[in-house]
Amino acid sequence: MVRNIPAGCVATYGQIAAIAGYPRHARHVGRALADYDGEDELPWHRVLNAQGRISSRPDWECEEVQRQLLEAEGVEFSTDGRVDLERYRW
Repeated sequence: MVRNIPAGCVATYGQIAAIAGYPRHARHVGRALADYDGEDELPWHRVLNAQGRISSRPDWECEEVQRQLLEAEGVEFSTDGRVDLERYRW
C-alpha cells in the first residue's frame, strides 16, 4: 500500500493498516516500516502519525531526512511540525 502513495501526498499508519485490511493496527505498520531494509524504493517517508507529524525515532537524523524528502515533494509543514492531513492525505 505504501508504494501507491503518490509524491506530494501522505498517509497515516492507521490509514495504511485499514487499507491493508487490518484496522486499528497502526503500530504493525510502524514496525514494518522500521524494519524496512532500503533494498527497493519504498516511499516510507510519506507515512506519518495520526496527528500529521513525523513519528519520533531514536535516530533524529532520520526524522530530518523524512521532512526534507516530503518538503522536496511540495508537502508543507506548519510551524509546530504538522502536515495538514486534509490537504495532503492520499
